[in-house]
Amino acid sequence: MRLSSFAPFAALLAVAGFASAADESSDVIVLTPSNFISVVNKEPLILVEFFAPWCGHCKALAPHYEEAATELKEKGIKLAKVDCVDQADLCQQHDVRGYPTLKVFKNGEPSDYTGPRKADGIVSYMIKQSLPAVAEVKASNHSEFQQADRLVLIAYLSSETQAPAPEFTKTAEKHRDNYLFGFTTDEEVIKEAGVEPPAIVLYRKFDEPRIDFALHAPSATVKEIEAFALENSIPYIDEVSGENYQRYVTSGLPLGYLFVDPTDEKKEEHIAALRPVAQKHKGKINFVWIDAIKFGDHAKALNLPEVKWPGFVLQDLSKQLKYPLSQSEELTPEKVDVLLEKYLAGDLQPELKSEAIPAEQNEAVYTVVGKTFEDVVFDDSKDVFLEFYAPWCGHCKRLKPTWDSLGERYANVKDRLIIAKMDATENDLPPSVDFRIQGFPTLKFKPAGTREFIDFNGDRSLESLIEFVEENAKNNLEYVPPPAEEVVLEESTEKIDVEGVEHDATQAPLHAETQTQGHDEL
Repeated sequence: MRLSSFAPFAALLAVAGFASAADESSDVIVLTPSNFISVVNKEPLILVEFFAPWCGHCKALAPHYEEAATELKEKGIKLAKVDCVDQADLCQQHDVRGYPTLKVFKNGEPSDYTGPRKADGIVSYMIKQSLPAVAEVKASNHSEFQQADRLVLIAYLSSETQAPAPEFTKTAEKHRDNYLFGFTTDEEVIKEAGVEPPAIVLYRKFDEPRIDFALHAPSATVKEIEAFALENSIPYIDEVSGENYQRYVTSGLPLGYLFVDPTDEKKEEHIAALRPVAQKHKGKINFVWIDAIKFGDHAKALNLPEVKWPGFVLQDLSKQLKYPLSQSEELTPEKVDVLLEKYLAGDLQPELKSEAIPAEQNEAVYTVVGKTFEDVVFDDSKDVFLEFYAPWCGHCKRLKPTWDSLGERYANVKDRLIIAKMDATENDLPPSVDFRIQGFPTLKFKPAGTREFIDFNGDRSLESLIEFVEENAKNNLEYVPPPAEEVVLEESTEKIDVEGVEHDATQAPLHAETQTQGHDEL
């Protein structure tokens, strides 16, 4: 719920009973060592931002934080901040390791803030924190409570102990940061809702505003209630951002991206055209639209290489497999639907990105690309230690000389052990691999004769890498040089002319040393 309050800051000071160093135009309280305990410990709930003035993320958060502070005043919820440049010791006392760090304090006890960083997200999160896990709903606030957040679940019960009240409460305690939970036994409210208790209803601010829990409510379990909430917490098609991306990841469903140019006059038309397809596949595939200009690199990463919009690609988030609709064709809802039907039927092959196969492999570290991954890495005769890297990754750049040294150490046993690398930004892993890359560098070891990978999580010194290889390799890595070949000098009748005098080679064979000395003398 968007709250509005523009009471003068002086009034807030009067109510709070303390003076602050804050700008009088701001509703965010400035904390210092002299007032931190007196302000924070007496509040039942307060949000504190630890920031640095030079921090770009802090600057981006600032206007949203100010707006949220103003809106939350009416609810009696305060927002405060600490400048970690001026108050370094105070920030160190609260274990601040990055900026901005936000902490929720309840009666002086801190916990990490895990909510959004936009104004309405902060407001919503803090309101949930201020309420019991399940709030009681009365006739006087029933309509207001339905609209109090983006997603609201209300249990309509004959009594506070009627099933599924215990399961509903457990769900609320588990997901209070995600949804707003309420219950009511008020007969007038139950009649207004038009339900027969026990019943659970989800109210939301998008698509259909009301969805009734379809299962038999008295026997509903925590798992069933949270599955109902999760499935219906995602719009048919919505803009994806850092604020909501995790919601799509945790849903476990594939994600269909519609890339659109925000300046295109037909942008809304493109989005609306795909809505019926999204509605048809609700519960099987999630849909989002995304700014193709701002996130052009993401489009390329999803195998949409051309700057041609709108474009569509389906991604299996769990396996990071990509199924783009060809950009050589005009995008239509019908073509998207056909693509999705093939995917759901198991008849669609992912499009794997791969660099060209290197013409030569002269370095000690072997270069793997998407097209060669299975042939090289799944070679049963070899142990393989593989680095997945990104060209822009600073940690990868620091690791390179050490990784090259590791490759050089085992250069003589390449028939048994391969030290390899793969640019994970330009090459996709095949479906046969049961892991996906989450960060750089990622180091994985595949022992000979298996298809299992062992994660390397130690320090990245050459000594640790060597120890790890020696512990996990199946092959014998001892280098045995080939036996020296015996050199046999055969007699020759060839005559050698030295200083114009013929000498019979059979009479005096020349050794290299003798020959050199002779030439030196000449």
